[in-house]
Amino acid sequence: MVLHDFAGWPRGPLHVGIGVFDGVHVGHRSLVGEVAARAHAAAGAAMAITFDPLPIEVFAPGAPPSRLSDVTERVALLRDAGADAVAVLRFTHEVASWPPDEFAERVAAAGEVREVVVGEDFRFGHDRVGDLAMLASLGRRLGFAVRVAAPVLREGRMVSSTRIRNALLAGDVADAAALLGRPYAVTASVERGDPHGRELGYPTVSLLVPARRLLPRDGIYAVWATVGGRRVAAAASLGIRSSSGERRLEAHLLDRSVASYGEHVRAEFVAWLREELRFASADELAAQIAQDVERTRAALR
Repeated sequence: MVLHDFAGWPRGPLHVGIGVFDGVHVGHRSLVGEVAARAHAAAGAAMAITFDPLPIEVFAPGAPPSRLSDVTERVALLRDAGADAVAVLRFTHEVASWPPDEFAERVAAAGEVREVVVGEDFRFGHDRVGDLAMLASLGRRLGFAVRVAAPVLREGRMVSSTRIRNALLAGDVADAAALLGRPYAVTASVERGDPHGRELGYPTVSLLVPARRLLPRDGIYAVWATVGGRRVAAAASLGIRSSSGERRLEAHLLDRSVASYGEHVRAEFVAWLREELRFASADELAAQIAQDVERTRAALR
């Protein structure tokens, strides 16, 4: 069940996890899994509340792309983590201006909320003045308990969406995958690829990634590409195209030569192979691409 406001929530006892949940990383999955376990033990339903667009997209619309997941993917991942229902609340300046008690009252009035679970860095209400102590106080008045989910640590540091973004911006897709619990992936529509690749014997498809999605550091990557339901290996190049001046993701599909224009491709970044380089001749470039293809096969083997 996917909801878009405070109406139509499931009947019966509800345990609710609240957060932006961008990327639905291993920490988010742990929180939602805890909500689901406690809800089902009490014969209740588990809900996750998330927000779209992301707060940074409302407060700083000119900021660089930062999304780790689109809302459809986020909902599916929250359901997979254990949520019986997901409420996607539209985040606006008006919502951001609500005082903490108004937000808590709306949550409590939407259903038979028994427990609310949040992360230890949770803040809410106008200017983020609402903290954990305030939420607990409001819960006592409104009839729900508050639990703080234990943070998930990796290498002694808390897993967070910010940490994942930093890993991607450094090109460390392996670390991002460890924090997410899966390879970082984007879904993009196919456009005409760089004709230069076809001339060299390595045809590519150009993948038009949604503007708000965060892409890793420029470079050459080993990628799993899902095309038409089939998962195939791909060597992908991410960087500025000299012909257009645009930053593009170009993928050479190793086991399928054609992807139709307008078709959607899911690209999972598995390994960073090298920097983008300039070559003195087409022969040098073709030789390097051949090496990239072999390294891609090895990385995905």
